[in-house]
Amino acid sequence: MKDIVFCSNNCFVLYSAAVQAKNSENKESAPPLPQSPMKERPPKAFHQYSTNISTLDVHCLPQLQEKVSPPSSPPIMFPPAFEAAKVEAKPDELKVTVKLKPRLKAIHSSLDDCRPPSKKWKGMKWKKWSIQIVIPKGSFKPPCEEEIDEFLKKLGTTLKPDPVPKDYRKCCFCHEEGDGLTDGPARLLNLDLDLWVHLNCALWSTEVYETQAGALINVELALRRGLQMKCMFCHKMGATSGCHRLRCTNIYHFTCAIKAQCMFFKDKTMLCPMHKPKGSHEQELSYFAVFRRVYVQRDEVRQIASIVQRGERDHTFRVGSLIFHAVGQLLPQQMQAFHSPKALFPVGYEASRLYWSMRHASRRCRYLCSIEERDGRPLFVIRVVEQGHEDLVLTDTTPK
Repeated sequence: MKDIVFCSNNCFVLYSAAVQAKNSENKESAPPLPQSPMKERPPKAFHQYSTNISTLDVHCLPQLQEKVSPPSSPPIMFPPAFEAAKVEAKPDELKVTVKLKPRLKAIHSSLDDCRPPSKKWKGMKWKKWSIQIVIPKGSFKPPCEEEIDEFLKKLGTTLKPDPVPKDYRKCCFCHEEGDGLTDGPARLLNLDLDLWVHLNCALWSTEVYETQAGALINVELALRRGLQMKCMFCHKMGATSGCHRLRCTNIYHFTCAIKAQCMFFKDKTMLCPMHKPKGSHEQELSYFAVFRRVYVQRDEVRQIASIVQRGERDHTFRVGSLIFHAVGQLLPQQMQAFHSPKALFPVGYEASRLYWSMRHASRRCRYLCSIEERDGRPLFVIRVVEQGHEDLVLTDTTPK
């Protein structure tokens, strides 16, 4: 049996012999086809078809010879208004299934339209992720940071820099090591050779005041007085911040005053917990960070002299690229020949300097300078120490 396709008013209709037989049985107006053998050919056959548009009468359709139907062809692609058409062929009837593609409609903001919004990304799969935390019963002690660091170090999963050496510098006032918090004792300032004080520990001492240039005056005087004063909070020596109330003898370290909840004011005064006003005060200072340039005023000449006079030195004295090793000495009989109108030449003086090499323009080497005595006159010696070469010794009777 062959299918016949008619087109009328832009509508497609599929017909087959099975549909023809079924329509002829259901409609009384159409007479049934005679069951005649293959040789007998009826002259004419009357067929009537109905569509959703109009009724069409087709006359004089010859009955074709029955043949084995070919395999079903793929579904016919309809115009873009349809998405897909699936045809299922059965011996008694022909079914046509058409799925219409929904057209895009403008979404109006109304209360009646409660449809859920469509997904923005088509075809993407979504998974719901959930986490479960199991807390064991009984006492559970979480690991500390040191244990975690040791565990990560064993696994080798992290790149950790070399540990920074511990800062053993100690404040002469509060006796705490290293730099303090910015909103607390603050950074360490150098007072003398291997003597350090916290910025706020020195600044909030009673005798100390700050100049417009940022110099702290009378820090050494406050340090001498603090060696004899005991803190009311920790009962240790070095307290220099006293209560501003008249005849009050309470005195604290700066860090202990914060712990004891003393009240600080913007005019650099402090009141102990016994004399501070109740509640907040408009002149109260609650932030102690100092970001401006502050230094301790000191006599550098006297400081250098104290360094030189020390016998056994554990510290290196360096000025720029010049490293000082020994100052030497002068005997009374040498004073006449071992000096000039601008300088002294002590015997045993030794210093070294890192400077550009005489052999290679792009390298540096070490120049070891010393003063010796020869025939009652000073002898200036420069030893050039450079890697890969023998030491070169230069001598002369004048520094130049």
